[in-house]
Amino acid sequence: MPQQMIWFFVSIAFSFIAWGIVTARYIWPELRLRSRVEALRPLLVLHSFRFIGLAVLVPGVVSPDLPPTFAHFVAYGDIIAAILALFSLLLLPSAAGVATAWIFNLWGAAELLNVFYRGNQSGLLAGQLGATFFLPTLIVPLLLITHGLGFRILLQHQPAPAMQESRHPA
Repeated sequence: MPQQMIWFFVSIAFSFIAWGIVTARYIWPELRLRSRVEALRPLLVLHSFRFIGLAVLVPGVVSPDLPPTFAHFVAYGDIIAAILALFSLLLLPSAAGVATAWIFNLWGAAELLNVFYRGNQSGLLAGQLGATFFLPTLIVPLLLITHGLGFRILLQHQPAPAMQESRHPA
C-alpha cells in the first residue's frame, strides 16, 4: 500500500474519532431530548449540503486520473441524497416526511459505504481526489455518524423524545 494511502486512512480514522467525540458530547445529548421530527431536522439540513459531491465532476478540482466511473458514483449518489434530505425536510412532520427520511437515510448511508467500496475496488489513490480530499477525510465520517443517529432517531417511538430526561439538573 502506498504511503499516501496510509496517511489517507489515518486521516479518516482520526476524523471518525473526533466526530464521534463531538457527537457523543454535544450532538446526541441535544437531539435525544427532542421529538423525532425535531431531532431529524438538523441532520437533514446537514445532509442537504451533499451537493458538494458534485465537485468531483469539475475539471481541475480533481486529478484527470480520477476514475470517471468512481466520480459519477460519488457525484450522482450525493446529489440524490441531498435531494432526498431536502424533500424529507419539506414533508416533515407528516408521515410521508418520516417515510422519506427513512428512504433518505437508507440511501445516504448505503451510498457512502458504496463509495468507500468502489474507491477501494478501483484502486483509487488519495492524490487523485485533488481538492476534494477533505470530503472523505473530514465530511464523510460526520455524515456516516449522523446516518447512525438518524437510524436511532427513526427507530424511536413517537411522540416522545428519544430519551425522557431533563436538559438541566434540578
